[in-house]
Parts: sequence; structure tokens; C-alpha cells
Amino acid sequence: MQAEQPHITELLQACKKGSTTAQFEIYKLYYKAMFNTSLRILQNSSDAEDMIQEAFLNAFAKLDSYRGEVPFGAWLKRIVINKSLTQIKKKNKLQEVNLEVVDNKLASDSEEEASEMKIDYVNLKVREVSKAMAQLKENYRTILNLSLIEGYDNEEIAGIMNISHENCRTTISRAKSRLRKLLMESSVLN
Repeated sequence: MQAEQPHITELLQACKKGSTTAQFEIYKLYYKAMFNTSLRILQNSSDAEDMIQEAFLNAFAKLDSYRGEVPFGAWLKRIVINKSLTQIKKKNKLQEVNLEVVDNKLASDSEEEASEMKIDYVNLKVREVSKAMAQLKENYRTILNLSLIEGYDNEEIAGIMNISHENCRTTISRAKSRLRKLLMESSVLN
């Protein structure tokens, strides 16, 4: 990406001046990665497509706020993630459960269960993991996508999802445990 950065900087300058050609070039460069990010969160291609359109429009409208402290792709990805999470919240009409109130015994039970499971990670297929991820509750799927696929750390995820750091760690742990259980069940069935 380092070699492309001067080219992107030039394109961004042209975008600030209103060049639709430069905007289209930026769109072509980042569309696929941003679509995949949104799709992993929303699990629906038409919703992801809508979010991408909104994210690019938002990014071009607020291009003056981009300071260049992070690569443009990372800045754009944050917009896509935020828009996708907002879409989920709209769909769910904020049906949230405060995980800090949930009995900690549930967490320890699931951790003990997970430690007993044996999964053949060497022969595990992407399709199997994707299928298991799709079966997770939405908040588990979202938090694992942000952590394992997008590479955000717990502090960043807590900020993105507007939850406490402890809640974030607990949710990631439970989501991983549930994913292991689903993978174990699918390997037993196969």
C-alpha cells in the first residue's frame, strides 16, 4: 500500500476539489474490501451494498475531516463498520442485553465446556467456519468479525460497539466458546 499512497493522496486532493473521476477511482480501489467488511457484519448483500453507498457518500462529504493520521482505507473502513453497526441497531430496535449483569457462572461453565472440546484446526475449512459464524447470535458474530477478521483490539472494539472493556472481553470469550462448540458439533455430524 505504501507505493499506492502518493497516488491515493493525489486522488483525495482531486476529490476535495469535486472531481467525480477521482471519486470513482477511490470507489473502485476500495469497494470490494469495504463491501466484504460490511457483508461480514450485516450478513445480507443488499444491506451491505446500501451501507457501502452511504459510507462512500459520507466519506466524500466529510473528506476535509480526514487528517491522514491513518491510511485512508482504515479511515473508510471505520465509517463502513460504524454505518453497518448502526444498521444492525436500527433493525433490532435496540434489543440489547447488558452482559455485565449476566451471571459469571455461565461464562465459567462455557469455558470449561470449550476446554474439553477437540477440534481438528489443521483440516478445518473456511466454509465450515463461515457456516458456524453465520449461526452465531448477531452480537457474537459482529464482535468476532471485528476482532478476528478486521483485527481490532478489545479497546477499539469496545469503543466501536459502545460497551465497556470488560463486557467486550467477556463477549469475545463467549463468542469464541460458542463458535468452538458449533465447529465441534459440525465436525461430529460430518
